[in-house]
Amino acid sequence: MAIDEALLGSAATVGKAVLRLYRWSPPCISFGRNEPAVRRYDRSEIERRGWDVVRRPTGGRAVWHEDEVTYAVAAPISAFGSLQASYCAIHERLASALRMLGVPAELAPKNGRPAELGAGACFASPVGGEVTARGRKVVGSAQVRLGSAFLQHGSILLGGSQENIGAVSRQPSAVSTATTLSEVLGRSVTFDEVASAIVATWSPTLTRTVPYRPLPSAVFSDPAWTWRR
Repeated sequence: MAIDEALLGSAATVGKAVLRLYRWSPPCISFGRNEPAVRRYDRSEIERRGWDVVRRPTGGRAVWHEDEVTYAVAAPISAFGSLQASYCAIHERLASALRMLGVPAELAPKNGRPAELGAGACFASPVGGEVTARGRKVVGSAQVRLGSAFLQHGSILLGGSQENIGAVSRQPSAVSTATTLSEVLGRSVTFDEVASAIVATWSPTLTRTVPYRPLPSAVFSDPAWTWRR
């Protein structure tokens, strides 16, 4: 999360777009920036299970990060346009990459705006412009804007289950209706094949660079930030 936030700051000052693909170790739960996690989730149960927790710099709802490809796009707003336009443009590129693998990926019908903060897990249901497969959500995303730039990042589910969110939720509505690429294709799908498809879809505009390694932001490892509300 610290790197994603740093990339947003860089996009605002340098004016270049960056695509980052990564994964999580160990698995963890992330909360949206303004999500009322104290009210929605059982902190003592999360700690009893030994799960890591982080709060994202973007909005949205809780996500269980385990078997997935996480993407981040930090770019000048001028390169993608409005919130809805950028949301859909990035999702269409991701959907195109998934179709290369045989996934019947498409964007959910537009309803005028991307997801708002509400009760339940991020993958509880698809909204306009999000990537679905056979009507079920397979990519969960959130976006934040800072001056002339924006950060959009999200999870592309390879396998596993978002039901871990429900296991520590105080609200039944947190139960997910997501699907995974492995479930859709009926086989194990790897990080490398999905990442390669995404890179191929973004080429030739994509220029490979060395990993971005800013000094870690202490805020994302601070429980006071994670459980601030």
